[in-house]
Amino acid sequence: MALGGGIFLTQNKVLPGTYHNFISSTRAFVNLSDRGYVGLPIALDWGVDGEVFAVTQEDLQKDSRKIFGYEYTDSKLKGIRDVFKNAITVYLYKLAVDAEAATNNFATAKYKGARGNDITIIIQANVDEPSKFDVKTLLANVLVDEQIAVSTAADLIANDFVVFKTNATLAVTAGTPLAGGSNGLAITGGVHQEALDALEAYGFNTLGCLSSESSIKSLYVEYTKRIRDQVGGKFQLVGHKLGSTDHEGIIDVQNDANGTDEEVFGAVYWATGAQAGVLINRSNTNKKYSGEFTLDMSETKTQSQLSTLLKSGKYVFHRVGDDICVLEDVNTFTSFTVDKNEDFSMNQVIRVLDQLAIDTAQLFNTRYLGQVPNDQDGRISLWNDIGSHRMEMQRIRAIQNYNKDELTITQGNSKKAVMVNEIVNPTVAMSQLYITTTVE
Repeated sequence: MALGGGIFLTQNKVLPGTYHNFISSTRAFVNLSDRGYVGLPIALDWGVDGEVFAVTQEDLQKDSRKIFGYEYTDSKLKGIRDVFKNAITVYLYKLAVDAEAATNNFATAKYKGARGNDITIIIQANVDEPSKFDVKTLLANVLVDEQIAVSTAADLIANDFVVFKTNATLAVTAGTPLAGGSNGLAITGGVHQEALDALEAYGFNTLGCLSSESSIKSLYVEYTKRIRDQVGGKFQLVGHKLGSTDHEGIIDVQNDANGTDEEVFGAVYWATGAQAGVLINRSNTNKKYSGEFTLDMSETKTQSQLSTLLKSGKYVFHRVGDDICVLEDVNTFTSFTVDKNEDFSMNQVIRVLDQLAIDTAQLFNTRYLGQVPNDQDGRISLWNDIGSHRMEMQRIRAIQNYNKDELTITQGNSKKAVMVNEIVNPTVAMSQLYITTTVE
């Protein structure tokens, strides 16, 4: 006889048998989201076209030639190396207008850009089977692919650098370079907007603005304000001499890069990675600059200069002995009010608040949204999870003096709404010391 079995919601089964529910014991939500994620629209000589692509520290070290077209140590990757001094994952979008892929009679570069012109195809007769060919792909005279004893171009397999033309006629050549590769026209605000639109689907801690053009910098500033204030995305923009922005989501690097052939905004690379990678219970105040760009110190030499810049909300590098360090981990917010005081100018405070927002949204969206009834039991469960998360934040000293009893969760104005009220006190690192010494 077939017996009943399976799980039950209510005790309404008809057949005899065993009905067994397996459930997890109640476990509080204490997950903290990782940091170290960067969004970076960037001009490149090589790389994926027209879409966001993610690169990790390990990817950069192992596959930099395949991803960016250059060895890890090449000067062309100086800025990218600086980002990864502290970042874990970077979401890149290659900026290009009417770029072209290099080509010759046998192959076309896998990606558009000037680096494709450094690819050469060598075709030799196979030693063992002279009627067949050995086909080599070289990038800057370095062998990156070799296919042995192929009969026709149709037998060739695309590699990380070229797509072979299947209808080509193979013929022995000591080396036929690809040509016609181009980075295209001057980069405009339109392609930056395309990059920002594409990045909107990704979560990251900082967004880097790699431009010295006022209109493009303004685009990034307004984009950041809109996403933070209207959409709810929690990241900070890092740019160079952005003007009067007055916003807690914007970090304005003051120092120029002035080394040979360096972009004036070169410090943005390092700062973007450093701000993304710092832990929520840490500050970048007095952090030593470890980037490769040469920074101009002429505007940050005297105490008067530093005070003026700091009061203006500028992110400043200054010299401390033989080192260059971050003066204070601040953003551009300066219009303090009773409701929004000077605490909001501290990036460590903003990181804590952003972490609270990101983690609470993840908790609600994955565990409660559309799943848990909006009754007293459901709200108590949410109260426990939010409170446990805050206590974990307090354990790692990101916040202090948190009182779970002051966390209230009630039904909102509609039956599906939940209203949460709490008080949080972010912890910040020491940066000033006042001493009174009494001598007797």
